Amino acid sequence: MALSGYALTLAEAGWLTLQLAFASLLVGLVLAVLFAGGEMSRYRFISWPTTVLVTILRGLPELLVVLFIFFGSTQVLFIVTGDYVEVSPFLSGVIALSLIFAAYAAQTLRGALKAVPNGQREAASALGISKFRAFIRIVLPQAVRHALPGLTNQWLVLLKDTALVSLIGVTDLLKQAQLTAAATHESFTWYACAAAIYLVITLITQKAVKVMDKKFSAQGMSNAQGAAA
Repeated sequence: MALSGYALTLAEAGWLTLQLAFASLLVGLVLAVLFAGGEMSRYRFISWPTTVLVTILRGLPELLVVLFIFFGSTQVLFIVTGDYVEVSPFLSGVIALSLIFAAYAAQTLRGALKAVPNGQREAASALGISKFRAFIRIVLPQAVRHALPGLTNQWLVLLKDTALVSLIGVTDLLKQAQLTAAATHESFTWYACAAAIYLVITLITQKAVKVMDKKFSAQGMSNAQGAAA
């Protein structure tokens, strides 16, 4: 295979890594909201199991979670359906990484929601604004601003954790760099290329977060002033 062929293969693996990371991010954010809401629930039959699940996910090594999901999901489906159902490595990777991300992001979201002063909610209630609308229009924008730094760090960790799925058969960016380095005997060149791709993704992400931070800061301040007026 020509040098350009190896470069194309590495670029395709980079695209697969991005798909895996963003899919895990989207699913993980939904799960993080559910986990945070479950832990903050007043009902113990909701808060206790959620806290136990989050504690287990945070306490286990990430690699072990990936292996549990990949091998365990097939066994669980066999017990439930009685048939052998093969779960794709990509889907298993998304589920595992989403759970790992959600377990940590839930703590960030809880802290961000608690950081919003209760006076904001009380002012909205005094103006006759429903709790749901107050949460969406006033509390959430301010909470997102508080949560963005933590979520950004967790996104970067998630991006690097995608390398774990290579052990269950997904040819991600790092795995492809390893294969290419072994085939060409130019380890430094291809690992440096993989590092450059990761760095570009990181820099683009940080730029996007700065834009979002400015947007939510302005929106949260505007809504807060409107509620207090």
